[in-house]
Amino acid sequence: MLIPYDKLSPEALRGVIEEIVTRDGTELSDAEDKIRQVLRLLQQGKLVITYDPEIHTCNILTPEAARAAEAE
Repeated sequence: MLIPYDKLSPEALRGVIEEIVTRDGTELSDAEDKIRQVLRLLQQGKLVITYDPEIHTCNILTPEAARAAEAE
């Protein structure tokens, strides 16, 4: 399921991006550049937010990867 980034409040959007960027163990203090980059790519349509209702998890993927995941 695609979640339009612009339908999320700024706080919720930042929380989603922050959680995903720090999943790999990146410290939040080191993640600021990544967060800004992901937000810019979302705004450019190069990334999308997906939500899997079965496992209650968001991910940020390229549109192509999101379509492939939905087709599975």
